[in-house]
Amino acid sequence: MDNLHLDQHISHQFNADLEHLRTQFLEMGGLVEEQVTDAVRAIETADGALAEKVLRTEDEIDRREVELDRECTLVLARRQPAASDLRLVLMVTRATRDLERMGDEANKIAKMAIALNEDGASPRGYMELRHIASGVLKLVNLSLDAFARFDVDTAKIVVRDDSLVDQEYRSAIRELITYMMEDPRSISRVMNILWALRALERIGDHARNIAEHVIYLVHGTDVRHMPFKELEEQIEKKNGRK
Repeated sequence: MDNLHLDQHISHQFNADLEHLRTQFLEMGGLVEEQVTDAVRAIETADGALAEKVLRTEDEIDRREVELDRECTLVLARRQPAASDLRLVLMVTRATRDLERMGDEANKIAKMAIALNEDGASPRGYMELRHIASGVLKLVNLSLDAFARFDVDTAKIVVRDDSLVDQEYRSAIRELITYMMEDPRSISRVMNILWALRALERIGDHARNIAEHVIYLVHGTDVRHMPFKELEEQIEKKNGRK
């Protein structure tokens, strides 16, 4: 496990400010993770009430995003952090946007759940949705865990496995499009599953973004848009393995 040793400051308030940012980010992350889980369960079980709960959570997530942005701005203005402290503040600012967008995608899934519930039909694609949702929820959980423990090895797993989710998503899309071509009557119903799958794939991308931010936080290396093999080499160099 890679640990980030944040600077300890003469100002106890500065230490408290940084820890508060970390805690608030993890609390928002937990709320978003619950929202995604509920949205997936709502579409799997045709639970309209659970889907409505997901939609009602949006305002709280938006409020937390605004509050975290404000607190990060105050820390930057008052403390003028440097080195790992600065990277922590920047990471929270960037990753908070990813959390908020995860919440937006969960809302889309919840809306698809409501549409399917009202339609009263069980379209093709539920098996693919369950499988991809399982992988995406794992990515969300691991990305938050990587941040909580400043764990680059866990972050690396998220980056690697997001590519697998993308492959499974593309395969599921091809299968469902073929099915709709064979049975045009299914198009309207299966389209709701397709949109839900697209939302899940985007949630996985945002989890990957958070993992990449963790690597930047710990090592100071920007690995965005970097091929996975090159990313591994960069981490190994930073860890002194080469």
